[in-house]
Amino acid sequence: MLVIIGTIRLPAEQLDAARPAMQRMILGSRAEPGCIDYSYAQDVLDAGLIHVTEVWSDRAALDAHFRSPHIADWRASWAALGIGARNLMLYEAGEPKPT
Repeated sequence: MLVIIGTIRLPAEQLDAARPAMQRMILGSRAEPGCIDYSYAQDVLDAGLIHVTEVWSDRAALDAHFRSPHIADWRASWAALGIGARNLMLYEAGEPKPT
């Protein structure tokens, strides 16, 4: 299992404009084979900071995600939305266990 955790930053005043593009990205990703979880969350203390969490079954699923049309559309929207700083890290994880 692969887990991607990190953040993206955009101007807080662009959040309303970014929501439809983020929604398309989330829904498209969640529909992909091998996507276990895909979510964005606005930081409570920093309105322009979006937390990203992705969980993929394997590398093949993640590689297919990177070639998907919705990720190309999402990346094409970044300049207009002011999305600049991205800090995403990929982790390999074992099977989930309750805590």
